[in-house]
Amino acid sequence: MAFYASFGTVLLLLAVTAPTALLFGLGGAMAARARFALLRWFGKGYIAIVRGVPDIAFFLFFVIALDQGIEWLRHKVKCPDWTEPVRQGSEFLVCDIAKMPLSSSPQWVHEIYGFWVAVFTFAIVFGAFAANVLYGAMQAVPRPQLETAEAYGMSPRQTFWRVLMPQMWIYALPGLSNLWMVLIKATPLLFLLGVEDIVYWARDLGASKTARFTAYPHGDWRMWYFLALLVFYLLFTRVSEIALTRITKRLSHGQATLDGESQRKNAGSTA
Repeated sequence: MAFYASFGTVLLLLAVTAPTALLFGLGGAMAARARFALLRWFGKGYIAIVRGVPDIAFFLFFVIALDQGIEWLRHKVKCPDWTEPVRQGSEFLVCDIAKMPLSSSPQWVHEIYGFWVAVFTFAIVFGAFAANVLYGAMQAVPRPQLETAEAYGMSPRQTFWRVLMPQMWIYALPGLSNLWMVLIKATPLLFLLGVEDIVYWARDLGASKTARFTAYPHGDWRMWYFLALLVFYLLFTRVSEIALTRITKRLSHGQATLDGESQRKNAGSTA
């Protein structure tokens, strides 16, 4: 049953991470376009740094750094009388009440904490890629349309939200579609973060079970479990492709894009 429930864990991760990463991406793209130099450097630095680090290295490093950072802050607040150094060689030692989560917490608390750390890590990583896509989409919106909005007396903020933002999505959708597919394929990284996902259970349940396992002893079944994962991911990506194609056609209606031009020609020939 835990194996079946782990499919829900993956779907929940995607449902939460996708909009969160999109928000990170939108914030990063807006910062990269900001007129204030410090904010613009921050946005471009965020995009460049995260995109330049291998995902697996970022996941292994950032999760540890985030976890220790939270515990260090809790340690400073809850244990002000602590005299020993937190760093002792390769050891990171904080008082027991500063640990996150507490060692006395039930298992479900540890799992929820690990899940939300994973969500935040995924959002940081894929938010940087989304920021790069959205930044390029904003640059692709025809400049004359923005100038026309300014000529009609719109403020820069009104031009951004009423003209640039609605039109940039059609240019961003191809890149965001690819990013969604990459996000789906990256969900097995949950296994590295200690979350009991479908890869964890496929490896654990498929491994050889000797006679000492009184219930269901069997040989090495991992090939069949991972074959089931292969089918699951292929079906999921296929459904995603169909949904994204429909969204693209809907957003292309009336737009000066190849798909939009194709729709106009088809409508004209039909008429």
